[in-house]
Amino acid sequence: MKSRIVVIFVGILVLWSALAMRAAYLQFLPNDRLNALQNRQFQTKVSLPARRGAIVDSNGRDLAMSAAAYSLYADPKLLENRKQVAKKLAKVLNQSPESVYAKIKDGNRRFVWIQRMLEQDKADEIKSWDIRGLSFVEEWRRVYPNETLLAQTLGFLGSEGQGLEGLELGYNQALMGNKKKVMVKRDARGRPLINDGLMFIENPEGTELKLTVDSDLQYRLESELANAVSQFEADHAVGVILDAKTSKILALASAPTFDVNKAAKAPSEYRRNKIVTDAFEPGSTMKAFVIAAALRDGLIQPNTKFYCEKGSFRVGDRIIKEAETREKFEDLTVSEILAVSSNVGTTKIAFKMGQERLRQGLLDFGFGQRLGVDLPGEARGMVQGLPWRQHLLSNISFGHGISTTPLQIANAFAAIANGGVLNTPYIVQSMRDAETGELVEVQPKPIRRILSPEQAAQMRAMLLGVTTKGGTGGNARVDGFMVAGKTGTAQKVNPNGRGYLRGAYISSFGGFIPANDPKFVIYVAVDSPRKSYYAATVAAPVFSRIASYAVRKEGIAPLQLAEESTVNPKVRRVASEPKVVKKAEAPRALLTATELDKVTNIETGDTVPNLMNLTTREVLRKVSGQDLKVKFVGQGTVSEVFPTAGSQVPESKEITVIMK
Repeated sequence: MKSRIVVIFVGILVLWSALAMRAAYLQFLPNDRLNALQNRQFQTKVSLPARRGAIVDSNGRDLAMSAAAYSLYADPKLLENRKQVAKKLAKVLNQSPESVYAKIKDGNRRFVWIQRMLEQDKADEIKSWDIRGLSFVEEWRRVYPNETLLAQTLGFLGSEGQGLEGLELGYNQALMGNKKKVMVKRDARGRPLINDGLMFIENPEGTELKLTVDSDLQYRLESELANAVSQFEADHAVGVILDAKTSKILALASAPTFDVNKAAKAPSEYRRNKIVTDAFEPGSTMKAFVIAAALRDGLIQPNTKFYCEKGSFRVGDRIIKEAETREKFEDLTVSEILAVSSNVGTTKIAFKMGQERLRQGLLDFGFGQRLGVDLPGEARGMVQGLPWRQHLLSNISFGHGISTTPLQIANAFAAIANGGVLNTPYIVQSMRDAETGELVEVQPKPIRRILSPEQAAQMRAMLLGVTTKGGTGGNARVDGFMVAGKTGTAQKVNPNGRGYLRGAYISSFGGFIPANDPKFVIYVAVDSPRKSYYAATVAAPVFSRIASYAVRKEGIAPLQLAEESTVNPKVRRVASEPKVVKKAEAPRALLTATELDKVTNIETGDTVPNLMNLTTREVLRKVSGQDLKVKFVGQGTVSEVFPTAGSQVPESKEITVIMK
């Protein structure tokens, strides 16, 4: 009997020892299989996006930011009366009860998203129900505080927080940062361990983008484009403003636009960034680059003359005509051809160049290729391959048979404005890592030199002639400033077949201001204006208003002529024999840059000169060399002068000119 008790005791002791050893093994030694089982039982893994990096303008103003939102999820196994819960949720979430119930009907599931990014009021209402099995995660939703401002460029996000258009797409990886894996704890019964029905997560932030865009300029550009669409009953309008020296993008827009916060409801046509993605035949703005290429190759000079056939020139079986039948030009210099926008004159320049030289010149200016701008969807445009027939060579010389983007045209004007260097346009100025604070600044990227500084100066002087008396771009003038540029009125290609749409045009103006020391390059195009279609009356005035705002916002002083140069106010005149230029020698609009700097007027003395019916630039030239200060009021041509012409100049040496 005693031996049996000992055996039983030893057996129990061995069993308990084995159990103790097993318990110690499970407690202190790792076991991957058991750990995995534990994790599945007591926690679940949820991926949450980081707080998306902000996008700000050049002055640090928010353009896109992330605000707190609440994402609703459910544990169907814990939900009671799931059909009734689905009906209650459907009313608040504006969903059908069937769609909500489909997510929660499986009682074996332990985690399912009901809806992401809920507003605070809806989240509060659902939390007030205190339904076991419903909980929230705090996430971040994208907010665009300026609604329509820079809409096509900023782009927008999809339902899962991914960039779908614009900068949100192009810089998606940098902006979104790294996703965070969140472990949701459960109790022994599998219930989420959540305080007050909400799980707060400290997420890392994505990279912040600082743009080159100025919000004030952007707003003014968008307003002017919207007004142009309304005034001329146009399909749409586009515009871009570049820094003349570096080609950084100061503003770009397309009208009509849309509210980025409601992007899903906007037509796809409004969401496209047409400045970058759309190519079209530019019309006569192309003449500036044809002439620049011929000047570069040494084939012409500004005073080289061409006979313009009295406005009708046969090329093969076709006849090239001027834009207006009343224009019957004969001998014109290259400067005059550009100023009056002669199709025949430009055709003859192109014929002198030949197809190989002209095509290479256009390619050198950046047409027919991507410029490398840091925005998605950039189009190449099209410069057709050789050979070209004679009529195609002619058509391309005045902007038909070739397609370009608005950004390409603006950037080509910038190359003339900055002294002959083609740069890569860019819109992101810097990137800041929110975690480390590291700042990476973007530097200008020259592509190639295409004109010498002297050739670029000659082109600036010729383009200045376009906006003076006798030129096609007079309505682009800005009171007190020299403006250089080129008009373009192009027939619109039929997208559904060959040829052109009847009565449909694209009216454009591209140029820079101030012409003597360019700061801003501006390009504006209005698509299918119905009340008028000539660029001189549609696009040029829009350019003028935008340019006027830009130079005044920048604080650039208007030209005040006394002893200073008419072309560069910073350069003092040297004592030399004044050059008298008579009307018979050269039209005022067509003086070279050097001549503009030397011109003085025959009329001198202490009496007020006769300035009636002159433009701003003509007034400035007429008083050049005289000890007079001119105050301009209004825009247009001179209608009144105080004191009147012929009267004694006041002691202040100031006269007031009223423009209308």
